[in-house]
Amino acid sequence: MTSVVTPYLTLAAILFCIGLYGALSKRNGVVVLLSIELMLNAVNLNLVAFAKMGAQPALTGQVFSLFTITVAAAEAAVGVAILIALYRNKGTGNVDEMNSMKH
Repeated sequence: MTSVVTPYLTLAAILFCIGLYGALSKRNGVVVLLSIELMLNAVNLNLVAFAKMGAQPALTGQVFSLFTITVAAAEAAVGVAILIALYRNKGTGNVDEMNSMKH
């Protein structure tokens, strides 16, 4: 007998794996940031699915999901600022060029 949560967990696992592959294999900074966002969205899907389909449905998963979305927005803002600084200093958006903190 399959659970009601199984399709959500399968989708979240697929999204997380795609994001992990993108974060570890790509060299473009924007693609890495998008991959991390995809991984965080997979976590949000898990949180909401478990909160909604659990033994005692509650708003806890939705609240944690809102905190995760807030952290993801802050991470994206800081990440884009770092990428802009990297592009201004090195002339490229390649994350392999971020090997030193000096100019």
